[in-house]
Amino acid sequence: MEGPQSISLVLLLFLLLPLGPTGHAAAQRCPQTCVCDNSRRHVSCRHQNLTEVPSAIPELTQRLDLQGNMLKVIPPAAFQDLPYLTHLDLRHCQVELVAEGAFRGLGRLLLLNLASNRLSVLPQEALDGLGSLRRLSLEGNMLEELRPGTFGALGALATLNLAHNALVYLPSMAFQGLMRTRWLQLAHNALSVLAPEALAGLPALRRLSLHHNELQALPGATLSQARGLARLELGHNPFTYAGEEDGLALPSLRELILDHAALQALDPRAFAHCPRLHTLDLRGNQLDTLPPLQGPGQLRRLRLQGNPLWCGCQALPLLEWLARARVRSEGACRGPRRVRGEALDALRPADLRCPGDPAEDEEEELPAARPRAPPGARKEEDGAAGPCPRACVCASESRHSGCEGRGLQAVPRGFPNDTQLLDLRQNHFPLVPRAAFPGLGHLVSLHLQHCAIAELEAGALAGLGSLLYLYLSDNQLSGLSAAALEGAPSLGYLYLERNRFVQVPGTALRALPRLFSLHLQDNAVDHLAPGDLAGMQALRWLYLSGNRITLVSPGALGPAPELEKLHLDRNQLREVPTGALQGLPALLELQLSGNPLRALQDGAFRPVGRSLQHLFLNSSGLEQISPGAFSGLGPQLQSLHLQKNQLQALPALPGLSQLELVDLSGNPFHCDCRLLPLHRWLTGLNLRVGATCAAPPSARGQRVKAAVALFEACPSWASRKAKRTPSARRSRMKGRRRGADKVRKERGRL
Repeated sequence: MEGPQSISLVLLLFLLLPLGPTGHAAAQRCPQTCVCDNSRRHVSCRHQNLTEVPSAIPELTQRLDLQGNMLKVIPPAAFQDLPYLTHLDLRHCQVELVAEGAFRGLGRLLLLNLASNRLSVLPQEALDGLGSLRRLSLEGNMLEELRPGTFGALGALATLNLAHNALVYLPSMAFQGLMRTRWLQLAHNALSVLAPEALAGLPALRRLSLHHNELQALPGATLSQARGLARLELGHNPFTYAGEEDGLALPSLRELILDHAALQALDPRAFAHCPRLHTLDLRGNQLDTLPPLQGPGQLRRLRLQGNPLWCGCQALPLLEWLARARVRSEGACRGPRRVRGEALDALRPADLRCPGDPAEDEEEELPAARPRAPPGARKEEDGAAGPCPRACVCASESRHSGCEGRGLQAVPRGFPNDTQLLDLRQNHFPLVPRAAFPGLGHLVSLHLQHCAIAELEAGALAGLGSLLYLYLSDNQLSGLSAAALEGAPSLGYLYLERNRFVQVPGTALRALPRLFSLHLQDNAVDHLAPGDLAGMQALRWLYLSGNRITLVSPGALGPAPELEKLHLDRNQLREVPTGALQGLPALLELQLSGNPLRALQDGAFRPVGRSLQHLFLNSSGLEQISPGAFSGLGPQLQSLHLQKNQLQALPALPGLSQLELVDLSGNPFHCDCRLLPLHRWLTGLNLRVGATCAAPPSARGQRVKAAVALFEACPSWASRKAKRTPSARRSRMKGRRRGADKVRKERGRL
């Protein structure tokens, strides 16, 4: 019997052994700086100051989170030992270079997040080997160009996010190979030119986001390459006109967003070749009238809020068309007086004053006539465009002129009269003199970055009535006068980053009644005084990051009824400027990260509690947060950023019921009974928050949410359980008895 017994014993031992050394190591090893969840095959190495990808990550890992490190370079085959990865997060890793073949071997990867890094270029084969990738995020980098073929290996990609980069031009076939991409995000770049075939090779594209760029005219021919588009977002571009000649032909288009551009006129057949168009968004433009639109027979919603609509007799064709086509319109009349403020949808043709009606002199209120021709069609009295200055390039087709980096010592003159974008970056003229841009009444975008400008003389912008974008970043300005800006009353975007301002030029800014976005990052402003931003009724975005602000006085910011974004990060604030938040009823995003706050007091954000959606308090040295610090913040709050602080404890936040993102990573939480309320709150959230224990030593690295054993010994844990158990049981039993008695009585009646 010894033979068979020996064989059985050997077989048993063989079955009990692991499949091999690789399987054993994969189950056991974990880098010291990471947290490994082997059951879910997740590894997190967030905010550990890593300079390279850890080498001991389990081979079977499917999700790897490396965000918040200092990788700088992703070398070739950096993840070749992790063939099962499906999700890779490399956000905020200071990545400057992705080498060719960096991701080879990741054939199963579905999501790659490279957002918020420092990439200025992508090598031709940087993304090779990612044949299964579905989502790629490159948002918030410094990309200035895309090379054809860069995305050629991503045949399964569904979503590509290139928003918040520095792209100025899209070449032909830029997205060749993206056969399954449905959403392309290109918002918040500096795109002014799209090659005719820039969007060729995107047969599955359904949504295109191009808002917040510098497109001077509707690139209809280019956009029409993506014939399957259902949603097109073109808002916040300096269009002044849209017509049939722009060539927009999108047979599947359902939603067209053209909000907050500079539209002054619309041709009746501008969208004649978009037969399925259902929603047209024209909010926040400069339209005083609108013709009946021909072609989009399925149009049902027309958004016109924020336009200076004139509801005199000339609006009669519009009202009749809206009624006949059953289009629901949204917007209000600016005049005449009798109907000012009336909803367009509530007006009837009989409400208008037309010739032959009872007299009412409204002529003095009629808006000034505006051109109704395309921007490129000059009137005879304008004369021919002037010759292009020496050392400059003037493109008549795009109406762009430029003399970038030519060593010019003075602002050149003699540009074509129809110029819409003028690029004078990287020259050297310390003074911009009076009437520096004669004959440029059509100019929409003016680039004066890196020109060593120290002063704008009074009247420097005279005659620039159409100017919407003014770039004065990276100069030596320490002040601005109202007289210097008076010639540009339509200015909406003013860029003053990296100058020498020690205070907000409030008096000058009041000469800009339509200012929408103000950029004053990385100056030397040390305080905001009452009235600094008074009168800025149209301001929506205010960027004051990277200054030296120690005080924001009450009344310094408001009333600002339209302000949506306020960035005060990387300053020297020692407390939340609660009093200054009064009068900001529309504030959606508050950025306070990188200030030495240390503590948050009760009601710190109460003045903006009804509107605030995104709150950034990361890297603020926070050591203490009062239980009522977030009181007043309600279900509107969607994201709360508290990462990389010094919090050992944090109260529960039960009032924040609709949070979609909470980041508590990088805090040294002490997992004792003081943290029990937070543990309970986190347990009820279906979110990954990144909170881990730093103490006691036995719990180091454990997730606060999952550390049940640590909190079971707390007295309140047992008391809560006791409260839940006997009494709850008794009440449930009583309820059941009452229910049973009621049923018996009903049966007795029957």
